[in-house]
Amino acid sequence: MSSIGQEHDPSPSAPGFHARVATDHAKVAPGDIAIGVVIGRAAEYFDYFVYGIASVLVFPSVFFPFEQRLEGTLYAFVIFSFAFIARPIGSVAFMVVQRRFGRGVKLTMALFLLGTSTAGIAFLPGYDSLGFAAIALLSIFRVGQGVALGGSWDGLPSLLALSAPKDRRGWYAMMGQLGAPVGFIMAAGLFSLLNANLSPEDFLSWGWRYPFFVAFAINVVALFARLRLVLTNEFDQLLAARELEPADGREFFSSQGYVVIIGAFGALASYALFHLVTVFPLSWILLYSKQSVSQFLVTQILGAFLGAAGIVASGVIADRIGRRNTLGLLAILIAVFSGFAPTLLNGGTLGEDVFILLGFILLGLSYGQAAGAMNASFEPRYRYTGAALTADLAWLIGAGFAPLVALGLSAHFGLGYVGLYLLSGAAGTLAALWINRAMELRD
Repeated sequence: MSSIGQEHDPSPSAPGFHARVATDHAKVAPGDIAIGVVIGRAAEYFDYFVYGIASVLVFPSVFFPFEQRLEGTLYAFVIFSFAFIARPIGSVAFMVVQRRFGRGVKLTMALFLLGTSTAGIAFLPGYDSLGFAAIALLSIFRVGQGVALGGSWDGLPSLLALSAPKDRRGWYAMMGQLGAPVGFIMAAGLFSLLNANLSPEDFLSWGWRYPFFVAFAINVVALFARLRLVLTNEFDQLLAARELEPADGREFFSSQGYVVIIGAFGALASYALFHLVTVFPLSWILLYSKQSVSQFLVTQILGAFLGAAGIVASGVIADRIGRRNTLGLLAILIAVFSGFAPTLLNGGTLGEDVFILLGFILLGLSYGQAAGAMNASFEPRYRYTGAALTADLAWLIGAGFAPLVALGLSAHFGLGYVGLYLLSGAAGTLAALWINRAMELRD
């Protein structure tokens, strides 16, 4: 480790600070930052998908046994959305903690809350034991997960984007997004294995709890890995030099609020598709298809591998045509896909599998560049806060209610409305990109 912190005044106002930062930048390569980003995101997404899959396979039976399967799943999706509502609240609250006590304290508190909430779900008795108290506790733990995910923002994705060579920013931007397919493959693999090898009684009694225990363990390991990275002098000084520090909330929203909204809608197509190929189709298959759950999860795992390849390809494409052009192109392709989605989902096993595989490819290509594509529109000192809240809002409006809305609409009005939902996300992305471009030309 560098001896900078021992030999010199590390404050940004100290003489020669920025010269030393330039030296440290050579020591902290973008690849080093990317490692921290991938570790953190993979752990978060694993936790995230464990809950999402359990919302389909487990929670309707364990927490809503008094309802029909469809209604029980819809209720489970309502609680699923609580984390997305709570996430921006967590971001704002924990930024206050960071300003007062530092980045390390904030990260430790956030990931402790995430681990506690996840472990709480793993140990939670069902409705048959606690009645409605079980549903209330599940809701509280889900809110805790959302607050913690908002609070776990460490600024590394923004630092990675700013530290990457200008002609390779698309490549480095996609690295953190690889956490999504990695997390999904791990979560779906575990549930597929347990569902295929346990009796329904054992799976609903204790088998479903095992992935939550694994998620807790992974979060503990990820916490220490991230702390060892972000608390070094080199990273701390790089973050300070790039002005990647939390801003005052009222000041931020008064001057940069509109940029958050435009940035969130700029990635709307990708976030809308996110749950329409992961969580929602699993519920549709369980309720209305003849495919076995384990077989469909394997298809989704294969799709996630294709999605990972799409994320990598997005880095190459974005560096050639630009990140925003990539988002715009993929929004058009997602709009085209939305027209075929209802037919594929209603096309038996073959159609369902094609929907998943094509959907994951498009998701990978678009999601690979969805994070922070318009963060350059923020003033430098607001970029840390803006990047966090833009992602929170994108998750909320694009993905948070997607399983609930898609299943509710398709069950009561037909699959055509799923296509319309996806089309609206693509339209939102194209509109936001156009507005952002018009504002840049005006300025």
